[in-house]
Amino acid sequence: MNLLGSTLLFSLCVATSATLLVTLIGVPLAYFSSRTSFFGKSLLEAAVTVPLVLPPTVVGYFLIVLLGRHGWIGSLVAKISGGYTILFRPEGAGVAAAVVSFPLLYLPAKSAFASIEREQEEIATLMGATRLQAFWHVSLPLARRGIAGGLVLTFARALGEFGATVMVLGQFSNRQTLPISIYDDWIDGQMTHAATAVLALTLISLALILLYNRSPWTKKE
Repeated sequence: MNLLGSTLLFSLCVATSATLLVTLIGVPLAYFSSRTSFFGKSLLEAAVTVPLVLPPTVVGYFLIVLLGRHGWIGSLVAKISGGYTILFRPEGAGVAAAVVSFPLLYLPAKSAFASIEREQEEIATLMGATRLQAFWHVSLPLARRGIAGGLVLTFARALGEFGATVMVLGQFSNRQTLPISIYDDWIDGQMTHAATAVLALTLISLALILLYNRSPWTKKE
């Protein structure tokens, strides 16, 4: 596999893992937040959405402080695992991309869940459905447009993430995402080589938008 192919594959893996992580955490959190009031809710929502306005390098700094060997969380993980650190590993790139793109799924998903009339969920519960079944068969399908749009934005943002990723992953010639590769080519003055990666990112982004527009999940009944 050529260098561009391996870089593209690595980028797609990072973006996919980030999107899965955001989905597993963001969708349940968005539903819970739209249905429940609890102490510290505003602070929690501020924490999970602030990456939307912070520079990615600031997000990367916070991740290093938290997840590094001497960080609050990283030191505990290293002690339990015998020295493991998420920094400078592919999984670190996935976490960085997930944190930066998290608000792009959480906000539209929360709005979609909030727009659903609770009576529809209550009817399902009265007919014998559990809370989980009502969520899976009633709330989730009704919120599909907001969630689908958030997934597209999340994947695209994760695929194009640079600042936080380069700080957590580092710069290695044999393990780069497309944005890092483009930046390195620009630094080296290889604009023609960078153009290929730019074209690949552009085509993928356009394909995502077309997929969203034509997907039956995003069409009104």
